[in-house]
Amino acid sequence: MEINIHDDKKMVEVWLTRAEKQDEALQQELKPLYAQYKKKKYMVAVFESGEQDLYQNTLALLSYNKRRIPELEIMREKQMRQAVAE
Repeated sequence: MEINIHDDKKMVEVWLTRAEKQDEALQQELKPLYAQYKKKKYMVAVFESGEQDLYQNTLALLSYNKRRIPELEIMREKQMRQAVAE
């Protein structure tokens, strides 16, 4: 587990491994921490390790975005042309 506190952003990050996210005792131990920072009006973000391959999923996301950006640019250009024509 890793806990990062960003006072300048009023944010707390809690990073849990696969084993930690399934540990009920640990989850109960974290509740006071969440309550403590909620009183201070901090945002508490809990990140849990996933079950899938991060590397492959990141590659797939980057590939999708690389294909999608030109499509979005074409759509914007069409919308701008329609707006000018009206």
